[in-house]
Amino acid sequence: MMQKYIGCDVTSMVTLPVLIFEPMTMLQKMAELMEYSHLLDKADECEDPYMRLVYATSWAISVYYAYQRTWKPFNPILGETYEMVNHGGITFISEQVSHHPPMSAGHAENEHFTYDVTSKLKTKFLGNSVDVYPVGRTRVTLKRDGVVLDLVPPPTKVNNLIFGRTWVDSPGEMIMTNQTTGDKAVLYFQACGWFGAGRYEVDGYVYNANEEPKILMTGKWNESMSYQPCDMEGEPLPGTELKEVWRVAAAPENDKFQYPYFAHKINSFDTAPKKLLASDSRLRPDRAALEEGDLSKAGAEKSSLEERQRAEKRNREAQGHEFKPRWFDMTDEIAPTPWGDLEIYQYNGKYTEHWTTADASGNIDIEDVKSVDFNPWQYGNLAEE
Repeated sequence: MMQKYIGCDVTSMVTLPVLIFEPMTMLQKMAELMEYSHLLDKADECEDPYMRLVYATSWAISVYYAYQRTWKPFNPILGETYEMVNHGGITFISEQVSHHPPMSAGHAENEHFTYDVTSKLKTKFLGNSVDVYPVGRTRVTLKRDGVVLDLVPPPTKVNNLIFGRTWVDSPGEMIMTNQTTGDKAVLYFQACGWFGAGRYEVDGYVYNANEEPKILMTGKWNESMSYQPCDMEGEPLPGTELKEVWRVAAAPENDKFQYPYFAHKINSFDTAPKKLLASDSRLRPDRAALEEGDLSKAGAEKSSLEERQRAEKRNREAQGHEFKPRWFDMTDEIAPTPWGDLEIYQYNGKYTEHWTTADASGNIDIEDVKSVDFNPWQYGNLAEE
């Protein structure tokens, strides 16, 4: 049945059974990068420009522990959102800004940094595996000095989709560039060899603008990262020692979906604002049913949402309306990536304005959340706003 899709991008063209899903959407998955946001706080507070990159790249690596889960997140509905507060002083908002191709945009902010991402994942189905190309742009601005960091992550491969035990690997380079100074970190994710040799291992250096190594970094993306000052040859400096900068937090044992505690926190209403948009991923009935273990209901609700999305598109096109995201604006900028060009969406500031004014239209009280219907379509036709 899947043979005709070999070599194709199957991001949104194949309807998949809910059996292989986890109770989380891609918008929520984007928020998992905020678990160890304290590392960005440290990067902002740090005087040493090279240690800034050590903290920032360790933050970028930390999410790969979550990425090794083999359950598929739900594709967001056009106009769907996810909000998160009550974690590290962060306000986080993400939105599905395009359906074909599937594109998401996100923004996070606290007193130390702002985080902006435009994501357009591409996939290539290879029969018993899928290559995932992270077409996107991730930018972090450290507020104290206005330093801008740009991240290019490695691609990911999901192995043994049909035969054998499914597992995830991300071989290749991760590059984080300080666009203000020209310094950069280049870390290599080792490919998994025979009998698991080399899996999880990450090694590399922080370089100055002249591409001279200053700090070596080493570790495993599912355990911890460490650093040590080095000489021009990349060898550890005498009198220095390897110091740990990040270690993965303890996770629940025998969790059904291999969730760490933070993933459960993302799904809970503990991280939701007191007034929540009705388009929030937590309110999706298919996601909620899967979380409760009701596969039959989850499958029916998923099909219903997809049909409602198709109906909304037909209605919108019949009226000559164009969908316009509420919290992000499409810019004229086209950013090159190793896997193709990317249209950039920019946070428009309206979400912050929304919470600092009396206008909370479209929001619901957390106390009433169980009686509210998921509704990402309420803003879908308002292109004139």
